[in-house]
Amino acid sequence: QVQLVESGGGLVQPGGSLRLACGAVGIVARIYAMGWYRQTPGKQRELVARIINNASINYADFAVGRFTISGDNAKNTVYLQMNSLTTEDTGVYYCNVLLAVGRAYWGQGTQVTVSS
Repeated sequence: QVQLVESGGGLVQPGGSLRLACGAVGIVARIYAMGWYRQTPGKQRELVARIINNASINYADFAVGRFTISGDNAKNTVYLQMNSLTTEDTGVYYCNVLLAVGRAYWGQGTQVTVSS
C-alpha cells in the first residue's frame, strides 16, 4: 500500500522559513515525478515545485527564488525549503507522486500558516 508521509508545516511569521518533507512508502514502480502542490484560500490546487525523472525541476512562478525543492532518490523522499514566506503562501501543501505508469498519489496535506 502506497503512503505519502508529510511533515514540516506550521505557523511562521512573514519573512520566515519552513522546510517540508515527504516520504513515499510502498512504491515499487518507477517514479516519474515527485513534488509539492498547494491549495490557498479561494484558489484551486496548484503546482509549487516538482522533480521530474530525477533530472529536471519545475517551479511555479511564485516559488522561483524563494523555494527550493530537493530529493533523496534512495529514500523516495522530497523536500521543499521555503524562504521569505508571505501571507499569500498560507495554505495546505500536498505531496504528490506520479508514477511512470500514470498513477498519481497524494499526501494528506500539511498546513502552512504565515501570520504575524
